[in-house]
Parts: sequence; C-alpha cells; structure tokens
Amino acid sequence: MAARTLSRVAGTPLWAQLLADLRRRLDQDEFGAAFPGELALVAEYGVSRHTVREAVRRLRDEGVVVAGRGRSPRRAEPAEIEQPLGEIYSLFSAVEATGRVQRSVVRTLDVRADGVVAARLGLEESTPLVHLERLRLADAEPLAVDRVWLPERLAAPLLEVDFARTGLYAEYATRCGVRVTGGSERIRAVVPGTAERVLLGTAPEVAAFAIDRIGLAGGTPVEWRQTLVRADRFSVTARFSARDGYRMEGAG
Repeated sequence: MAARTLSRVAGTPLWAQLLADLRRRLDQDEFGAAFPGELALVAEYGVSRHTVREAVRRLRDEGVVVAGRGRSPRRAEPAEIEQPLGEIYSLFSAVEATGRVQRSVVRTLDVRADGVVAARLGLEESTPLVHLERLRLADAEPLAVDRVWLPERLAAPLLEVDFARTGLYAEYATRCGVRVTGGSERIRAVVPGTAERVLLGTAPEVAAFAIDRIGLAGGTPVEWRQTLVRADRFSVTARFSARDGYRMEGAG
C-alpha cells in the first residue's frame, strides 16, 4: 500500500490533517465495514501513534467510529430507528430524534380512485383519494417506501405541499384541520421484491417490515398507509409489566 503524505510545514497539525483525510475516506465508504487499526494508520501515513490516537479520538467523540480498551477501532453502525408501539408516531420525527436528517423523495402526489383503499376508509369505491408515495431517507440513505391514501375532500390542500422536508401529519393538521388521533397497525416481516430492494438499497438477505396503518380522527378513518421499512435500520418496541401485561406505546 502506498504511503499517504501529510504536510510537514507549519500550520495545520498532523492530527488535524489525518482527521480530515479519514473523514473524507469514511464519507466515500473507502474502508467498508473494517476501519484500519492504529498500527496500520501509523504505517500508511508515516506519523506517530500519538497523532493517530488523537485523530481517532476525535472520530470516536463524533460517533463515527467506536473503540474500546484493547480493541481496534471500527466504524460505528448507523443508529437504529425505533418505533414504540401503540401511539401515533411520525417516522420524520423518529429519524430526526437520532440526530439524522430525514428527507423524502416524492415519487407520486396526485388524485386517483382506488376501490380497495376507499373501502378500507369506509368510502364509496369511486371516491377520489389523494395519493402520496415517498422514498424516505435518513442522512441520504434509503430507509422506507411510504404510500398513503387520504380522502380528497379533506386532503386536497396537500397537493400543493413539498414533502421533501416535512411530515404528513403536521401538514394534514395545519392545512386541512385534520389531526390523526388514533388508529391501528399491522406489522409483518417480509422479503422485499426486486424492485423494492432497488429502492431501499438492500441486499437480497435483508428483510423488511411491512406496516399497514389506518389513521383515525375522532373515530373517522382519514388515512390508509402502507410502509415498507428496512429491518436492518428499524425496530419496534413495547413495554409490559407482570400486573398489566403488554402496554403498547408509540411515536408520531
């Protein structure tokens, strides 16, 4: 392996130069899952162990790599997104609570009829519905494919919304006066199809959660949603006690 050269002239300390180069290489996913050990970095950059330790310490403080006493540093795993069960939760808020940026690529936002979905919402089969399909990202990494249907008579103002950086429930409440206050979900483990794996950027062996949700406002169905979310980045949780059994909790 060819040695990497850092500038020896007065100015930026060697540890800071090393830190900047390691950040660049991490951003380009040059190391894959294995971050180089201390001695390997000493040999590759031609610097002291003290310089390497200072740069790696900064990466550790940033949460980019993890290292324990007597163990080589390794790249930190992405923070898992948790969905507590039993409350109205927001994937937008859940992602940003981990310190990551939630962004969406809007694939579809239009009005259409869907007899099956309309029936789930207790509507006539020909009722027009606002349909929103998004690819949900966490720090630019695909996390979920989200498909939502809403009664057009309630949700028409949402056709003017840019959903790239905002949550559906906040806009539904603000623009339409519809606040989702309850509902029910069914969560299943599934193996994504080829097209869905391409969207989510997953390998064939990575499973997903399929989440079907009916959202209610004052007992009236106002949302039908189907979400496919990567199981390697997402988990569901519930609380229980010996006295009460499972107590379902959730987010927004």
